[in-house]
Amino acid sequence: MGILLALTVFCAVFVRCGSLDGGETLEDIAKRQEAASSSPENEDTDIPETAVSDNTLSAKEAASPSQESASLPEGGSDVITDGNPQTASSSESPQDPSENESDASQPAQEEQPMEDRNTYQEGFYYESLSDTVKARITGISYPADDSSAAISYDTIRYVCVQYYDFNGESQSGELICHKAIAQDLVEIFYALYEARYPIEKICLVEEYQGDDESSMQDNNTSCFNYRALPSGRLSNHAYGLAIDLNPFYNPYVVPRKDGTVRISPAGSEAYADREQDFAYKIDREDLAYRLFIEHGFTWGGSWRSSKDYQHFEKAI
Repeated sequence: MGILLALTVFCAVFVRCGSLDGGETLEDIAKRQEAASSSPENEDTDIPETAVSDNTLSAKEAASPSQESASLPEGGSDVITDGNPQTASSSESPQDPSENESDASQPAQEEQPMEDRNTYQEGFYYESLSDTVKARITGISYPADDSSAAISYDTIRYVCVQYYDFNGESQSGELICHKAIAQDLVEIFYALYEARYPIEKICLVEEYQGDDESSMQDNNTSCFNYRALPSGRLSNHAYGLAIDLNPFYNPYVVPRKDGTVRISPAGSEAYADREQDFAYKIDREDLAYRLFIEHGFTWGGSWRSSKDYQHFEKAI
């Protein structure tokens, strides 16, 4: 027993004072490990796998993309590069002030209303001619030199109306007329629109370079056109007091002395026989006829010497 006790004491003294691994003591080992754990070189190393349990995520695994983007510095924008969010400072993509200035200087899609615009219903209004409209019509439906013209810009009005075309689709149309009938036209065309009365198109004769025959052949409904009749007398269209509605299906028929007839526009001969029943025909039962008559217009289909089935005019 004494020998065993002596051997134990001897081993303890040997471990305490003896050398391990080249003379390094346990105290030296402890100091070295403590110094290593506080070294800066360890700050960016991964946490050893033994330092976390199987059910615990490491710091890198726990950082979701949303957390990473949330830590972006203020004032920058998120830029995706190779799938990774990065920070782009505002200086990397400077905004050119001239871009905003150019956008602001662009003209509006719709011209500003004239001060005297009179709106009857939404999409139905009339107003004085703007400089843009004057430029459109001058030299075409309005004389380039109006010094001796029977009508002035101040006497006519620009009219906007809505209508249903032959496909049943709602369209916006424009007319120019004498100011005395502008209110009549917005009221009449509004009633036609409410009834879904079919009108193929309504546009200024400028679309046809002022050529009345071309406008009629295209079945265009129009009003103002400063032109003369074959007799040399100005047409009521020259004063903006007459309107031609769906003219191709409602032609102008003039008997000749030789017994033949002249039918305008060309190609509409089949519609000169008003005894026939066909679509878009204007007669005394037609809604457009009734509305124009109620507003004080007369119908060309009632004339004696000729028949102008497309034509309505008003005396002032």
